[in-house]
Amino acid sequence: MKRNLLILLIVFIVMQFIRPDKEDVVVDKNLEIKAPLEVMNILKTSCYDCHSNEVKYPWYSSIAPFSWVISTHISEGKKALNFSTWENYSPEKKDEKIKAIYRTAYASMPLPSYLYLHEDANLTKEQRSMIRDWTGVRPK
Repeated sequence: MKRNLLILLIVFIVMQFIRPDKEDVVVDKNLEIKAPLEVMNILKTSCYDCHSNEVKYPWYSSIAPFSWVISTHISEGKKALNFSTWENYSPEKKDEKIKAIYRTAYASMPLPSYLYLHEDANLTKEQRSMIRDWTGVRPK
């Protein structure tokens, strides 16, 4: 039993040396998405940690294996949509992204795993409706 615990402890310590990069990207506010203040506040509270270059890394993001999961979520989130580089998207891409925001406002975002430790990011029905209304997308 002691030996197994010692092995687990050593593995855990070694894991801490495998660190994902925490990007420190300069944010150009001219490229950021533009939305009414209420919508921007919702996006910043509930979306920006995975979908922008303005990530606020929590203390546990430095502890493996959490750091690996968080890094992966952020990387995938930015690939899907980055509010900090919105103006770099083509008009077609912006239209595609707006439609995705419309769909995910009710369906899947923010992720339940994120909400577990960020209760303030949980969107109310009214906030979800506000985001959908802001997108201007009309269901077919």
